[in-house]
Amino acid sequence: MTMYTPNPIKTDDMILSDEILALSELLAKNTHEVWAQGRISDGWRYGEKRDDREKLHPCLVAYEELSEAEKDYDRNTALETLKLIIKLGYTIERK
Repeated sequence: MTMYTPNPIKTDDMILSDEILALSELLAKNTHEVWAQGRISDGWRYGEKRDDREKLHPCLVAYEELSEAEKDYDRNTALETLKLIIKLGYTIERK
């Protein structure tokens, strides 16, 4: 096995507007919805403790019911994606 060293594009210098920050929360919620839909389609269901053999997962709840730590996981994905899009020179505009 080869040693893998992640090397994401640095986005620490990106400052997002309030409008884009609000968008990031919508993207975070949708990220959770897509993940949950995929899990449920694969036969997973809610369980208080994760059990891969039984396909139980405690995060199979509405986004609003997740702990802040779990929401932060989805928020980070959304924020980093938005920062990268803007850093690469794209613009995001609401119609």
